[in-house]
Amino acid sequence: MRFVGLILWLACAVLALPARAADGPDCSRPLSLGLHEHGLLYSAQTGEGIDKDVADELARRSGCKLVVSLMPRARIWQLIESGALDFSLSGITNEARDKFAGFAWYFSNKYYLLVRKDAGVASHAALENNPALKLGVIRGFRYSPNANRLVDRLDAQQRVSYATNLDPLYEILLDNRVQAMIIEPFDYPTIDTGRIREQTMILEFDDPAIPHGLIMSRKSVPPAQQQAWRLLVDQMRQDGTMQRIFEKYFKPDLARAMTQF
Repeated sequence: MRFVGLILWLACAVLALPARAADGPDCSRPLSLGLHEHGLLYSAQTGEGIDKDVADELARRSGCKLVVSLMPRARIWQLIESGALDFSLSGITNEARDKFAGFAWYFSNKYYLLVRKDAGVASHAALENNPALKLGVIRGFRYSPNANRLVDRLDAQQRVSYATNLDPLYEILLDNRVQAMIIEPFDYPTIDTGRIREQTMILEFDDPAIPHGLIMSRKSVPPAQQQAWRLLVDQMRQDGTMQRIFEKYFKPDLARAMTQF
């Protein structure tokens, strides 16, 4: 009788395996993931960062082979839209992006305006209303609603300088070729050192924190697979893994605030 019971249990377990596998990510082909260089999210110099840690954990949990490449953020969005790139990380959505990308949220943060102290800017309006002042931003980046409005208005007046990453923006800010740039918590270690800290101050945008997440190409990742990856990301948040990753780079209270939203 025990032997029969064991056989029945094994049969049920075997039958259940395909169903569980079907609920998980499809690892039948290598999947491509694009990283972009941005402060604590990823540094090409060290090969480390939050997004790299998240990518490694996604690969470990899914069992999938993730082929990771470094490229400019604007290029990442182009490839996601065309279906030539499966995934990227730390992305935010808008109406245009929703048409070609799905998302799995894993953190949320606010944006800030970093301005030169000698620019005489005490508000976003003061920056916008002085035609002599310029803003530096990363090409392909979008921000929170008020930050986006500021970028779009200044861009229409040809008062925006674009770069592919943060380092050139810091250089032109220190050279006074732009008087402000938009930052987020991942940029804190750089702006808290040396000449940048001495010459700048931070203004807040009156916006709520914006969710960021795993970006999934709608052309290359079917809806059912998008949901499988969302479940994986949700598990990382629920079991504390995501918070622990962020605690490697931020103080515990900030890491908790960013990952519990």
